[in-house]
Amino acid sequence: MARWTTLIFSVACYLIFFATFLYLIAFVGNLPGVPITVDRGPEAPFATALAIDVALIVLFAVQHSGMARRGFKTWWTRFVPAPVERSLYVLASSLALILLFLLWRPIGGLLWSIEDPTGRIAMWSLFGLGWLIVLLSTFLINHFELFGLQQAWFNLRQRQAAAPEFRQPFLYKLVRHPLYLGFFIALWATPVMSVGHLLLAGGLSIWMLIAIQLEERDLVALFGDSYESYRKSVGMIIPFLGRRA
Repeated sequence: MARWTTLIFSVACYLIFFATFLYLIAFVGNLPGVPITVDRGPEAPFATALAIDVALIVLFAVQHSGMARRGFKTWWTRFVPAPVERSLYVLASSLALILLFLLWRPIGGLLWSIEDPTGRIAMWSLFGLGWLIVLLSTFLINHFELFGLQQAWFNLRQRQAAAPEFRQPFLYKLVRHPLYLGFFIALWATPVMSVGHLLLAGGLSIWMLIAIQLEERDLVALFGDSYESYRKSVGMIIPFLGRRA
């Protein structure tokens, strides 16, 4: 029964994540049909909105990167069962994003607004491509392990996961972090860039650049010379750019 409970909990966390991910697309893209987006929602004075929005970005960044570190996971699994550790991480990340959606305060002022139909189509195409790269990247590494479902399923079946294996599937042969590349494209490819959107895109971009360094430190510790060699030959988020000599 406990193993079934773990699986049901992990599936629930995954469904919450997936709904949050879909809303994130609508939030960033200012898509119609949702009440709150990066440029649409409750307003506040500039200084108040800036303080709230920065705090929300920092909260998400600290939660997402902090809970992903090997040291935290080693400590965390002293109190929570290992099969649900990843699902709890996914749930916490989803809740941090949901909080960002609920409390975000739009900041007006335009940096650019593309009116040309061809330019708008190009921007929307890049926007969609970015999210497609994000989703594809998760499946290239192991979508179900990344979001905690595999751990719960193996626990149910009383199977042990195989030891981590260093691989370079498809996009990972071109750049080391295609998932982050997808997010960069999705955040910045917009026909209308407001100050609030700039804050979100810029803040999350800074966080991703920091997160990559933390993540690679863990990957070097896990895979050793194999990952060091990989860093020397493959660009970080742009092909050939960001290789380590």
